[in-house]
Amino acid sequence: MIARASASLAALLLGAALGYAQQNVPHAAFVYPAGGRLGTAFEITVGGQFLDGAKQAFFFGDGVKAEIVGFSKPLSQKDLDALRAQLKALEQSHSNNPAKPAPSPLPAQTPGGDAAKKPDAGVAPADGAPAIAKDVPAPVTPPRIVTPWTPEDRKLAADLHKQIDATIRMRAAPSLSQSVQLRVTVDAHAARGNHELRLLTNQGLTNPLNFFVDRLAETTRPMQYVPLSLAAGGGLPLSAQAHAEAASAPIEIVLPAIANGQTMPGSIDRYRFHANKGQKIVIAALTRTLIPFMSDAVPGWFQAVLTLTDSKGKELASADHFRFNQEPVIEEEIPEEGDYTLSIRDVLDRGREDFVYRIAMGEIPYVTGIFPMGGKSSARTRVKAEGWNLPATEFKSTLKEPGVHEFSAGEEGWKGINSLPFAVDTLPETIEKPGDSNAAHPRRIKVPMIVNGCIEHPGEVHFFRIDGRAGEEIVAEVEARRLGSPLDSVLTLIDAHGKQLAFNDDFEDKSAALLTHQADSRLIYRFPTKGAYTLQLADTQQNGGSAYTYRLRVSPPRQDFAVRVAPASINLHPGRTVPATVLLLRKDGFNGPVTLRIKDGPAGLVLSGGTIPAGVDTVRVTLTAPQEAIAAPHRLLLEAEATIDGAPVLHTAVPAEDMIQAFAWHRLVPTQTAMLWLVGNDRRKPLWSPQENRLRIPVGGTALLRLPVPQGQMGNQIQFMLSDPPDGIGITDVSQAGGFLQVRFSADPKVKPGLTGNLIVEASALKPNNATNPQPKSPHPAQLGILPALPFEVVQGSSSPR
Repeated sequence: MIARASASLAALLLGAALGYAQQNVPHAAFVYPAGGRLGTAFEITVGGQFLDGAKQAFFFGDGVKAEIVGFSKPLSQKDLDALRAQLKALEQSHSNNPAKPAPSPLPAQTPGGDAAKKPDAGVAPADGAPAIAKDVPAPVTPPRIVTPWTPEDRKLAADLHKQIDATIRMRAAPSLSQSVQLRVTVDAHAARGNHELRLLTNQGLTNPLNFFVDRLAETTRPMQYVPLSLAAGGGLPLSAQAHAEAASAPIEIVLPAIANGQTMPGSIDRYRFHANKGQKIVIAALTRTLIPFMSDAVPGWFQAVLTLTDSKGKELASADHFRFNQEPVIEEEIPEEGDYTLSIRDVLDRGREDFVYRIAMGEIPYVTGIFPMGGKSSARTRVKAEGWNLPATEFKSTLKEPGVHEFSAGEEGWKGINSLPFAVDTLPETIEKPGDSNAAHPRRIKVPMIVNGCIEHPGEVHFFRIDGRAGEEIVAEVEARRLGSPLDSVLTLIDAHGKQLAFNDDFEDKSAALLTHQADSRLIYRFPTKGAYTLQLADTQQNGGSAYTYRLRVSPPRQDFAVRVAPASINLHPGRTVPATVLLLRKDGFNGPVTLRIKDGPAGLVLSGGTIPAGVDTVRVTLTAPQEAIAAPHRLLLEAEATIDGAPVLHTAVPAEDMIQAFAWHRLVPTQTAMLWLVGNDRRKPLWSPQENRLRIPVGGTALLRLPVPQGQMGNQIQFMLSDPPDGIGITDVSQAGGFLQVRFSADPKVKPGLTGNLIVEASALKPNNATNPQPKSPHPAQLGILPALPFEVVQGSSSPR
């Protein structure tokens, strides 16, 4: 089951996405290979759209740098026609073409040397018969001249074919139509893990792409492309066919190693390695980790299938997932020494340049589960790990900072190929006991408490007794799937008589953007009377095992919030304004207002609409750039503050990218950092200043906003349009008088009072057609830009002009 994003959030994100698309914002679709080895230098390709003028690459963290070494994009139609004409002329000059017509041959000779004689034309025979035409020799085909191909000619023809074919391919997929080649150098002491990559282009920064650095040796297949038969609908050219055949041949590798490749339509990539008897080989694919969501593919990502065979072709193992994770993993103990082949393909035989993968393979540590999956802040927690090739099965944690951290089992100085979330909290914690599955005698827990447990057997149910007080409210929440456990939990609360009071199966946590099946449960209940209550926890599918671990929090509501801001790359012209989407994740009933402000950014950057009203989860804010350009991209940090239980609570906003899954679902996927860049070096004064007061629009009425006419626009027809406004809110009239613009906003009678948020207003201008400007009006008005976010509220009664 795939959860759909809320309609309001999807609409806001779609509106923002459409706005950015109109500005030709640079977009990076994939990077290949999507990583590299410590202490090496290698070339990578970034594919996408609007990448013209790529001049610099930025990586998250230290130790990775790159230089631009190449750029490709489709040829213009004029250039494409010229290349086709050149290729045609070249091929014709080397084909069997007729030479200039030669003189007619002499009449045929008799063996004796006399010419054959026949009556002349027009001369009648003696018997008076009709005249007989003079005999004409039969036509003779002129000789044909063959110009031999030189090595230089063949090279030129191949190059012309390559350029033409590349343009046809790129035009078939506009989102992948451009590519930038980089020379990357990874320092030997760089941190292992993800170093997000962005490109700086003529139009600004691209979105970030995941780029992984590791210690293993790496093998990278040559860059592949969709065959022309599929890209352009024509026949499969010989060059593409030969390339496909070469790609299907196994590549020899030595374990341990990481294999980088791309899957093409219907293709199967193969890797052959030698292994000894008894080796426990782990093979783990990264696909969704590299590109979490694809907008135009179903189910929305590259779903890989791994298959391991022996030297005789016998299948030993196959996988297309690992538990609930869509990235497949194989663990196999080698039965005998010999050569083994790993193959990878897409489960639906799809493929494209952005179907990128990284496969780690060898006797490498891989963690499949940990228990407990968290611990108390600053307390020593003994963690037991399960997995393959682990150097130890017990570890200790003394993490202090509350939140979710990454746990990886490995030797000193060496981490496993994967990691699992590890939650740190401030509440008291306990470990499950053998009697937790006894329904007659449920285990008594004191609230607040976090219980770390495991549904070890299929069909097992855990029971916990809570001594409730009349009017007391509790929250019972399971963290399992969000922490890497396959448990699909269900919670049931009953009273002393066995009556069901509350029930929950799946609770959607919008911060878990990568989970398309939200399987953790959560319920809130207020006890009506004092007494003993029983909380039951089980797996919905009646599954169980050592991997089915959980963390159960039972506590009074702990009101809190988290913030996501998209996009993670923001491009601004000096003095101009762009929108951003803010998602507020409210926790345990928190419903108050939150104020968003800039914590770290370039001097002069202004955030407008940063107050998120009570009860509102999603708003659009704006950022207005300073008047002058900055020398380099700047890290952007936003901070959110709210008052909870009389005390200030501060959280740093998490940057995110709006990704579309399978044409329909919007996902706000967190990124490592947010960056801002001022495009261009011109100096521009902001068109309008931020509005300090909230615009109050009466139900069924209008409210007037007065704005100064921008410099240089006096006398022009200024138009305003709302970008993705709430239903029932609109602009009814714009007039100009006395150097001011009067913009009238309206609220439909059906709009409920109390509706509040920010309005995003786009401005444009048309020059009038008069004596001083005799030119006819352009059907396309000049875009002036976006106003700073306009806070509004729908109210009862009338509203005075501003």
